[in-house]
Amino acid sequence: MYISLMETPKSPSTVNHRIREGLSRIATAMRSDDWDRAKASGLNPTQLAILELLESRQNGLGVREIAANLGVSQPSATDSIAALERKGLLSKGSAGTDRRAVNVAITPEGISVIEAARSSEGVIAQSVDALAGHEQEDLLITLVKMIRHLQDVDAIPIQRMCATCRYFAPFAHSDAAKPHHCHFVDAAFGQRDIRIDCREHETADPSFRAATWDVFQQG
Repeated sequence: MYISLMETPKSPSTVNHRIREGLSRIATAMRSDDWDRAKASGLNPTQLAILELLESRQNGLGVREIAANLGVSQPSATDSIAALERKGLLSKGSAGTDRRAVNVAITPEGISVIEAARSSEGVIAQSVDALAGHEQEDLLITLVKMIRHLQDVDAIPIQRMCATCRYFAPFAHSDAAKPHHCHFVDAAFGQRDIRIDCREHETADPSFRAATWDVFQQG
């Protein structure tokens, strides 16, 4: 006898479960987009992700940092870096006084590859564009909150977000359109301008980050 396990309004799954289902569907489409962009560039998704990670890191990153930021194993990162170096898209040098440590930086040729890859808009970009302006803003802030929690539980490294930056002053202005202030550029900005990855980011000390987050969240 067949017993249906279909979810019904009387026995729904949790909201948490359904949100994770939704994020999983989006992740599937994002992976497809990444493969398409990477294939067009003659790379694989990990190699393209390394180039994109290093694009705004003028001083480069170590292999361990690259692996941690992308959530891949260090051997996998090492193999991808070696392939990109052979293509002339990355260069390696010594990291400070430790001759054993390797620093990896993107080359002008690597930047050209990234710019070419961005010329084709994927389905995820189109789906974001389909959202209304206020929906995009709400989604951005929700993602910031989720990323912040992942940082707190050490699931990912500290990201270069406004919320973790020593230059960020949340809700410093009464202007509803531009309530925040960036002390690096000395300018006000709005919720939709919050950065996930800013090249001018400087990580604030833990106590400052906690205080800043409280103001940002309450605001």
